[in-house]
Amino acid sequence: MDWSVWEVIWTTFVVFLWISVLVMYVNVVIDVFRSRDLSGWGKAGWLVLMLVLPLVGLLVYVIARGAGMSQRAVDDQLARADQLREAMGEAPGGDPADQIARGKQLLDTGAIDAQEFEQLKRRALAA
Repeated sequence: MDWSVWEVIWTTFVVFLWISVLVMYVNVVIDVFRSRDLSGWGKAGWLVLMLVLPLVGLLVYVIARGAGMSQRAVDDQLARADQLREAMGEAPGGDPADQIARGKQLLDTGAIDAQEFEQLKRRALAA
């Protein structure tokens, strides 16, 4: 089997695209199950759409509900962190000043943007 350079490049590109679509698909399925605002029928509907028409279902989901995917992921991570702190005997969330300081560190490192920092700050001050 003799492959030219262009065939290797094209095959690599196609494999990369398939892996990218697969990763997006898995993230969307996780987000469907993570969504608390969807009923059981809503979750089932999205999953059936993504099973019957995978690419169309993926694109429609990302267009319709993609804006909230990152917020749901952040909320899930914060809930897990609170559960871990509670299991370790610490108060969930900790001191608001500490939460804001950790948020500022995340902002400075570029892990979150200014809007996400403002949300963390409002959540810390509300608690």
